[in-house]
Amino acid sequence: MQQHKLRVHRSDARLDREQQLAWKLACLGASADQRPENQRPRDEDAAQMVINRIIDNAAVACASLNRAPVVSAREMALAHPRPSERGAGASVFGVADARVHCEWAAWANGTAVRELDFHDTFLAADYSHPGDNIPPLLAVAQQCGRDGRALLDAILTAYEVQIALVRGICLHAHKIDHIAHLGPSVAAGLGSLLRLPVPLTYQAIQQALHVCCTTRQSRKGEISSWKAYAPAHAGKLAIEAMDRCMRGEGAPSPIYEGEDSVVAWLLDGPEAEYEIDLPEPGEPFRAILDSYTKAHSAEYQSQAFIDLAFRLRQRIGDVDRVRRIELRTSHHTHYVIGTGANDPQKLDPRASRETLDHSIMYIFAVALEDGCWHHERSYPPTRVCSPRTLRLWHCVQTVEDPVWTRRYHGIETGTEQERNGARAFGGEAIIELDDGTRIADQARVADAHPLGARPYERADYIGKFQALCDGLIEPAEQRRFLDLVQRLPELDATQVQRLNVEAEPSRLLIREASAGIF
Repeated sequence: MQQHKLRVHRSDARLDREQQLAWKLACLGASADQRPENQRPRDEDAAQMVINRIIDNAAVACASLNRAPVVSAREMALAHPRPSERGAGASVFGVADARVHCEWAAWANGTAVRELDFHDTFLAADYSHPGDNIPPLLAVAQQCGRDGRALLDAILTAYEVQIALVRGICLHAHKIDHIAHLGPSVAAGLGSLLRLPVPLTYQAIQQALHVCCTTRQSRKGEISSWKAYAPAHAGKLAIEAMDRCMRGEGAPSPIYEGEDSVVAWLLDGPEAEYEIDLPEPGEPFRAILDSYTKAHSAEYQSQAFIDLAFRLRQRIGDVDRVRRIELRTSHHTHYVIGTGANDPQKLDPRASRETLDHSIMYIFAVALEDGCWHHERSYPPTRVCSPRTLRLWHCVQTVEDPVWTRRYHGIETGTEQERNGARAFGGEAIIELDDGTRIADQARVADAHPLGARPYERADYIGKFQALCDGLIEPAEQRRFLDLVQRLPELDATQVQRLNVEAEPSRLLIREASAGIF
């Protein structure tokens, strides 16, 4: 890896663009062109993980097809059909024989993928769901006639960029939402997909960052459906940025290093210095292998605790005997989804589903009570308002434990590990019963994590897809999609256009009249 040092420069210093972070990110996308000096070998494990991620995205998108935010996003997209004389357009998840403008397909499909909080994650200095790169890249690939190899390389590029940014630059300390790293990674992936020159991709990355800086209020207090729309919006904005820059327009520059830049005013300020590790020329893209998916539909920091609750339930017996539950965990878990957030909504039975899937108190209580987790049955109002659940829910409190915070950052013996393999995203649960008995256990990572008890493999992704498609997607259509996606590197442009899961029209919720402007 090569280390790029990022800091603010005065305008009169005139930092060469080749020394700017956005330029170096754009250079990663250039590896998809035909020049020998830009070629890098493709890692087979990473290529197979791209296929897993596409299957995973399709699974959770299908499960959310009839949820209100997804229906709204789909209606908005279908109001923007692409005329056949202008080319293929892009497909919308679940819909057969409809082609819309690619930015609107990215909007609808990105919302469907994110709605259930049920796909991949990468956590380091900041947070991310890098699978959010896939819907906009797939949409543009379909509209622009790119083949499977081009799409695969674009996805690898986008993962490489987003994960590098998430490792090196903390956004959340300044209450900036993590889509500020997503917009640039989508733009870099588009540069790879379309084999665009570095100067053009450089400008698109800068515009994407400029318009994707938003606050974390979208994940605070009463969380709304915008949490699902936010990454879809970033993908749409990145496509629009690339379209504009392809027409010869420029962007705010230098967006990372300038006197009035993102770093200078939104992040650590003009005296800050960040270190971002980027692959060397000729080094294969492998960052996607450091991401990890979810077995449960809830915020990632709850995954290990859900598995832990399943185990502890066997030792407790009657959960009505529980008097107090203390979850000792990292700073992030405590302050984002725990009692450290000081969000009363996380303990309120009237809270939105989006709030509940970011409440470790609710999640742990339900997992302990039920011994299972389901993306629908764990969240309905009747379930949330159960007196038994309410009592158990309010027994839970979280505590930040410095040991778990260090483990979260991969610091075990004073030396920070570069790879996430040493990181721990769980904690310890201490349960006190009515007779004073204390039962405790801990989990470093979720069972489905690459270092967990049951790491996800291709069969698990397919099983998740089939389970979430059951009753919505015909078995023959499931088989068609799975056969197609597992041949991704071989697909021609026409086959990439069929890389969609189509539901029977009768199984899609269609509202009789549009309530919006479109």
